[in-house]
Amino acid sequence: MQLKPNAFRLHETARGVETMSRFALAVLALASGVYTYLGVRDLLDGSATFVFFAAIVYSAAVSVAIYAFWTFMLRFVPLVVSGAQRAAMFLTMLIGCGMIIAMSSWLNAAALAGSAALEQHMAVTLQGYAEDLDNAHSRALASQSLLPDVERAAARFSTLAQDERDSGALTGTTGSGSVVQLLTQMSTQMTQLAGTISGSREEVAGLFAQGSERLATMRELVSTPGEIGPRADSFQAEAVQLSAVIAALQQTDVAASVKRAASDLSAGFIAPVADGQVGDLATRQNQVMETVRVSVDAQSAALTLAADEILASPGVEQRRFVPLSSAEAVLRYWSDFIPSWAGAISIDLLPVVLVLTLMIVNDAMRRDAETLKEAETITAAEMLRAMALYRRMEAEGVSEAAAALAEGGSETEKAQPDTPEPDKTVAADDTVTPIDAAQRKRGEGPRPA
Repeated sequence: MQLKPNAFRLHETARGVETMSRFALAVLALASGVYTYLGVRDLLDGSATFVFFAAIVYSAAVSVAIYAFWTFMLRFVPLVVSGAQRAAMFLTMLIGCGMIIAMSSWLNAAALAGSAALEQHMAVTLQGYAEDLDNAHSRALASQSLLPDVERAAARFSTLAQDERDSGALTGTTGSGSVVQLLTQMSTQMTQLAGTISGSREEVAGLFAQGSERLATMRELVSTPGEIGPRADSFQAEAVQLSAVIAALQQTDVAASVKRAASDLSAGFIAPVADGQVGDLATRQNQVMETVRVSVDAQSAALTLAADEILASPGVEQRRFVPLSSAEAVLRYWSDFIPSWAGAISIDLLPVVLVLTLMIVNDAMRRDAETLKEAETITAAEMLRAMALYRRMEAEGVSEAAAALAEGGSETEKAQPDTPEPDKTVAADDTVTPIDAAQRKRGEGPRPA
């Protein structure tokens, strides 16, 4: 069986897959057009009829452009041989790939992962709202942490007033004098401040429970299967309500109120006039009231410092849910959808592999064809001699043909004369054209005699 040259087989194979290549290119262009239609449809505004026809026209233009571009590349890139021309073709193909990505691939990605990207956007926003609610609640609870200190100070002043009234523990004289009045006044102010702080506790708990319910509803909207559009609208409505809850929760922060009340304790300290009429009782009353004033100043400074620490913590900024289209969501969260992006781009740029394959095959055919240049320069005598040798090899066998070839070569050498024979004059014949005249080129004049 005679084997065909490799270049011929490559050429026949390339011709055999040409129809398949065209069909594959058409299918890829059509698929890209379909996904482009799905992606661009969400970006258009107007009536349903307008959106439909506009998306159809755009997707059809994209399909035709992709098919035409890759057809040109499949036809011309494998035929270019020189390095500069091939580099120019590669640059052209790179520019075309960039245009295809710009007009089609990102829309394909929006069609493939648009719903998932919108869910990702909702999930990220939900996480932010959950953090805001926790921060606002923590800030409100931090103000509640001042309540034990205030209650302890109120109880201490009340106890001192009761001891002074019953046993004269401070001045040595029982009864309700100036010291008892002052201690009772401080205890009352501290009790009122404690009531202000504890009064906001129930409101904080109620607002936090309401915010938690909003978050639970938003989580259901994110995870529930179904069309993404209605879910996104409901999510936005819940986000607005949750923002209002967070703002109200920040309004319950009593740290500023505690700071003002603590400052009033010190700045507004009014000591009653000592009313002792017996001995040095008035002097002792003044000493006790001065001690109470110092204690009130210390308590006021401690409460002010604690309130300042709470107020120095960063507040919760107002957050808004910004609705996005599927294409915008895919572009914003591209790093989370790399497989979808890879698939969308591969649909458009897969013909690059076909172009490179044809280029390699054509280079291989050129190299194999260059190895047959000697066959193009063989003479007729050499061809006849080779054909005769081939027939003898088939008839007598390889060994006998080789021996005959060697014998024929030696006889030819012996038959050659040492001196060339003189040329024989051929009689002129008007009916025969000489060989040398036939070999002359057309247009040349007659040779000189």
